[in-house]
Amino acid sequence: MATQNVKLPDVGEGVTEGELVRWLVKIGDSVKADQPVVELMTDKATVEVPSPFAGTVKELKYKEGDVVPIESVLLVLDSEGGKAAGATAAPTQQTKTPTAKESPKSGGDNKDQQQAQQMSASPTKPVSKEAMGKVPQASSASGGAGQDFHPPVAGSDVLATPATRRLARETGVDINGLQGSGLAGRVTQEDVQKAKGGGASAPTSGSQARTPMKDIPRPSVPNQGGSMEERVPLRGIRKKIAENMQMAKHIIPHFTLMEEARVDQLVLMRTQAKEHAEKYGVKVTYLPFIMKALIATCREFPMFNASMDDAAAEIVYKKFFNIGFAADTPTGLMVPVIKNADFKTVLQMSQEIGQLAGKAREGKLALDDMKGASITVTNIGSVAGLYATPIINHPEVAILGMYKIMDKPVWNGKEFVRGQFMNFTITCDHRLIDGAVAANFMKAFVARIENPSQLILDMI
Repeated sequence: MATQNVKLPDVGEGVTEGELVRWLVKIGDSVKADQPVVELMTDKATVEVPSPFAGTVKELKYKEGDVVPIESVLLVLDSEGGKAAGATAAPTQQTKTPTAKESPKSGGDNKDQQQAQQMSASPTKPVSKEAMGKVPQASSASGGAGQDFHPPVAGSDVLATPATRRLARETGVDINGLQGSGLAGRVTQEDVQKAKGGGASAPTSGSQARTPMKDIPRPSVPNQGGSMEERVPLRGIRKKIAENMQMAKHIIPHFTLMEEARVDQLVLMRTQAKEHAEKYGVKVTYLPFIMKALIATCREFPMFNASMDDAAAEIVYKKFFNIGFAADTPTGLMVPVIKNADFKTVLQMSQEIGQLAGKAREGKLALDDMKGASITVTNIGSVAGLYATPIINHPEVAILGMYKIMDKPVWNGKEFVRGQFMNFTITCDHRLIDGAVAANFMKAFVARIENPSQLILDMI
């Protein structure tokens, strides 16, 4: 008695492994060709994996809960003659299931010979009239006896999702003979349904014929004479960023709230301040104004200017305002800190922001330049973007996002006029900040942004 190894096939969709949910067979069970033997959960879906061979279960290689890589042996079968479903080779050999390109043509002598060999290799039983249309008829040498029909297992050249493969098995359609109509020749469930009504091969002529994908012009891929991948070590700043982001997402339960602010008056104030700052050689951006509004709002909602001491299980409320700001650099994202920002003017903050951003781009930031932030602002709008969900800079409890300014039509009661708007987000640590508190925080913050003269009162 020969043995056959049943491997986990490539289920497609980029899946490389799956978790074994439960066995559908046990040692000693008889298995038919194409019978599901195991239920597997991938990152895409839960699928049933069939056996391409008939036989008796001799050994189960994995237990429920194990993670199984693609092409690993799932179980071992004792097989009478070791014959695979649809195989025509010698009994002790396993032959490849015919693919769409290798499938025998209908009406040929080779097909009759294969069917006769299949029919003589298994017990016979009467076949109902309803099933006659699905059961392959034996040649005259077999005496016309019928058998249980199990559609051939899809060959490795057949592109199809697990759901499509299962539909083909359940409807008795040989998926290997179908002309796929999906992307890159993938066989779809519609292809199987069409084939169900007209036999085991999809229509390839007449009004239902489809142009093969190979006939569609495609750009050629140059032979670069080497690997099409490049691997580089994860190290330095990039590694530290990865560690910090992973740690923050693992520890902090994030949620993000977005609000829109009309910034016509803020744009005007910044334009006037810009002209004044040029006398001192300082470039004024929107960031220091946003920081001032943030500081005033944090005074009203002190839980935003805080941190979580996880080891001591304590909330640490900060009595100072050290505002971090995200700076994009060639080596990765850096967060310089404006210390004691509440005691500095917009002009002083603008000058310091420019200096720290320059040091960040040149890789000259000192460790002290990036320590001690109580809350952080990320200015994604300086590059592009309408909305994002920033990650909190642990152990802080909030991060404010500011985005690009957009023009929108505004109805003033008589006509549409130009309005300038900016989106803001506040991402919070839900362990300390509730949704309603965040909503009230944003309401107060936006009121200051839309009425920047209020900032002057806050600073006096």
